[in-house]
Amino acid sequence: MVATSRADDNAGDARNAGDAGDAGDAGDAGDAGDAGDAGDAGNKSYGRRAFRRSKAHFTDRITADGQGGWPVEPGRYRLVASRACPWASRAVISRRLLGLEDALSLAITDPIQDDRSWRFTLDPGGRDPVLGIRFLSEAYDRQETGYPGGVSVPAIVEVPSRKLVTNDYERITLDLATEWTALHREGAPDLYPRALRDEIDQVMADVYEDVNNGVYRAGFATDQEEYEGACAALFRRLELLGRRLEGQRYLVGDTITEADIRLFTTLVRFDAVYHGHFKCNRWKLAEHEVLWAYARDLYQTPGFGDTVDFDHIKRHYYQVHTGINPTRIVPLGPDLSGWLAPHDRQALGGRPFGDGTPPGPVRADEKVPERGRP
Repeated sequence: MVATSRADDNAGDARNAGDAGDAGDAGDAGDAGDAGDAGDAGNKSYGRRAFRRSKAHFTDRITADGQGGWPVEPGRYRLVASRACPWASRAVISRRLLGLEDALSLAITDPIQDDRSWRFTLDPGGRDPVLGIRFLSEAYDRQETGYPGGVSVPAIVEVPSRKLVTNDYERITLDLATEWTALHREGAPDLYPRALRDEIDQVMADVYEDVNNGVYRAGFATDQEEYEGACAALFRRLELLGRRLEGQRYLVGDTITEADIRLFTTLVRFDAVYHGHFKCNRWKLAEHEVLWAYARDLYQTPGFGDTVDFDHIKRHYYQVHTGINPTRIVPLGPDLSGWLAPHDRQALGGRPFGDGTPPGPVRADEKVPERGRP
């Protein structure tokens, strides 16, 4: 959920994160709101102002009964995401696992924002071909003017009105799993099974606090004590997760759930950006036997790795956060070939899609370019 910083570049990543989701990456903070090229004024503030992640401001929900005014309808809405943003990537993965490609179209923004917000410069003429807008901020402005925070992803926009519906990164994926069921593909997994929701919620809360948001708190820390506290909590939680995953293939139960999606989007970025760029360098993911195998297992599962664009990820973090990388130089590494190495996690059992089936091939117009893949 990276938010693009408009009035307040300090939304955390959440509005500053480029994705902000990405209101904070949670907006994507690092994505979050990623203020992108945000003029550089906002980008230069990373690591110089106290970090905080904002809650999503636009929290309308799209539901099966349409009680809030936004009923689930095929073709009515468009998901706007950045492949750079971990918060937005959750929604991209969920959409693919559930087979919602025909029901909910997808717009991918340029990984580099400017001061007007996430932009559609990857599309012909610099306009989204469905919404006809050049900047995501145009959809925000149609919903409300003078709104607090910045422009973040993921965002869902109503196509006919070109108006933002929601940027609630925490709720969007849960609603895709539970409210859009009539439009799920045959064989879609249950990503938020009712019997396991209390446990899933607790795991996700811990992962959010120390891992998803923890890497940002470390990366944007403004003093040594703040950085060391965030970094210590991050690696303490990763060690606990590693112990949990030693004897089970997935975080909760024997199938993939929302909890796995939320951990994966941070792990897949760990060695590429968080280890160096955010100084989360006590060890690399590739040096932790259990977590590295777990992450590879998910990456090689249809619906996960085929949505990841390492080129977008690296260019976004290293070129947007000029406060902590003023040269904007993007490193050549790390070597990505390890993501395709055998993981042997199937020995633990588990059924990735439960009683369902894997999603089909990626649509031709949604394939990650070769330069973004191992």
